[in-house]
Amino acid sequence: MHGVMGDELAISLQNVSKCYKRYGRPVDKLKEVLLPTKNYAQEFWALQNIDLEVHIGETVGIIGQNGSGKSTLLQIIARTLTPTTGNVLVNGRVSALLELGSGFNPEFTGRQNVFFNGRILGLSQQDIEAKFNEILAFADIGDFIDQPVKTYSSGMFVRLAFAVAVCVNPDILIVDEALAVGDVYFQQKCYERLRQLKDLGTTILFVSHDSTSVYRLCTRALLLESGKLILDNQPKQVIDLYEANLLKKNDVDSKSLEIKILSSSESISNSSNTFANEVVINQPEVDLKFVTLLDENNQEIDSIISEDKIEISIGLLFLKSFDDPHAGFKIRNKTGEVVFETNTYCMGIKIGKVESNSFVNLRFNFYVPLIEGEYTISVGLTDTGYGEGLFERTLIYAHNVSAFKVLRNKNSIIWSGVVNLYPSLSISKQAYV
Repeated sequence: MHGVMGDELAISLQNVSKCYKRYGRPVDKLKEVLLPTKNYAQEFWALQNIDLEVHIGETVGIIGQNGSGKSTLLQIIARTLTPTTGNVLVNGRVSALLELGSGFNPEFTGRQNVFFNGRILGLSQQDIEAKFNEILAFADIGDFIDQPVKTYSSGMFVRLAFAVAVCVNPDILIVDEALAVGDVYFQQKCYERLRQLKDLGTTILFVSHDSTSVYRLCTRALLLESGKLILDNQPKQVIDLYEANLLKKNDVDSKSLEIKILSSSESISNSSNTFANEVVINQPEVDLKFVTLLDENNQEIDSIISEDKIEISIGLLFLKSFDDPHAGFKIRNKTGEVVFETNTYCMGIKIGKVESNSFVNLRFNFYVPLIEGEYTISVGLTDTGYGEGLFERTLIYAHNVSAFKVLRNKNSIIWSGVVNLYPSLSISKQAYV
C-alpha cells in the first residue's frame, strides 16, 4: 500500500485488522475453493480496527498477554504480513528482530547471513562491508562467524541477529522479546545500544514482558488485548492496567473484581498528587480509607531526607470478615520502576482474622536510603496467601495513592545510583619485598 506521509510520522495505521481462517479439516479448504459461495472456515481476528500513529524518534513499548496480537502488529508494520483491512504507511528503512531465526538461513555461515540480511534491509554490498567489523565486534561470537548458523546456540544466534539489526542504522527498529536471550553483559550492551539509537532519533517499537525494560526505554506504551488496542498512554499507566488485568484474570472470583482508571481529582491520597489515570482494583467488601506518610515524630510529611526513617500508615475498613488477609506496599520512582515491594505474607507476618465492620490500621516502618527524587506508593490487600506473592483473591490494588520526595542527606557520603549501600573500607599497608 502506498500513500503520502508527513515528515513527523514514522508509522501510521488506519483501521488495520488481520483475520486468519481456521479449517476443521483440510478438505474444508478445498471445498471452499471449489464452492466459493459457501464458507467452511472459522474466522479468527488477530487484530481488530487498530488506529495508530508513531512519530519519528518515539520509543513505544507494546504490552499484552500471549495471543493479544503483539507479534501480528509488528509483522504488519515490518511488512512480513499483509493486513486483511486497513492502510499501513511506513516512513523509512525498517530493521526488525521479530523472532529467533527470522531472516537467517541456517545453512549459511554467520558472515553470509550478515550480507544476506543487509541486502534485504536495502544496504549495498559496500555499506555492509563498512559495517561488518562493527557487527562482528557487537555480536562477539569469534570464529563462529564463519560456521553455519545451524551450529549456533540460541544465545549466539540472537547475538548476531541483534548485532545486524542495530548496526545497520535503521530509521525504524522493531524488537520483539529478543533481549530475553543472552547473558547479563550482552543484555546491558543491547540496552546501551538501544539508548544510543534512541538519542540518534531512531524510532523504536519494543515488545517485552519485562516491565522494567519498558519503563527504562519507552516514552509511550500500548496495551493490546484480544487484538484490540485498549490503552495508549505513558508506560506507567499502561503497565498498571496490564498488571491489574493479570491479577483479575488469576483471581478465584474474577467477576467480582472491578478495575477503575481514576483521574487525579479522584485520588484518595491526602498529598498533593498530580498523577492522572491511576489504575485501581477495588472489592466492595473492603474500603481503603487513607494512605499517609509519617515521620518519626508521627507527623504527616510529603518529603524525607535520604537515609531517614519513614512510616506508611494504611487505614482499612473491612465490610465483611476475612480469615487471612494480607497487605503490602510498593515504592516506584518517577518512571515507574519498582525500587522496593513487599507484603505481610512475604514478611512472615499474619494480620489474623478480621471481623466484619472493623477498622484496621497497618503501619510499615523502614529507612529510605534512596537517591534524591520523587517516588510514589502503591498499596495492595489480598485474601489467603499460599506462595511467594501468590494469593487467592485480590481485594485492593491501588496505584500511586501517595507520593513523596527524597531530599539529599548532606551528612552522608557523595554517591550515585539507586540506593545507598553504606560502604565501609579497611586499608592495610606494608612494605613489599
